[in-house]
Amino acid sequence: MLEEHDIECPYCGENLTVSIDCSAGSHDFIEDCAVCCRPIELHAEIDAGQLLGLSARRDDE
Repeated sequence: MLEEHDIECPYCGENLTVSIDCSAGSHDFIEDCAVCCRPIELHAEIDAGQLLGLSARRDDE
């Protein structure tokens, strides 16, 4: 089951919408910012199909 969530790019501050697969359990993935094209490392904390938290950080942190 995909859910859409808004995040802020840690590089340029642009608001972006990302799709999270809540059926896959907790996972890490990378999305490129649609504005500055830099890679954003995302961590989705998921339990029993529910998104508990979503963090976004730069790939150089």
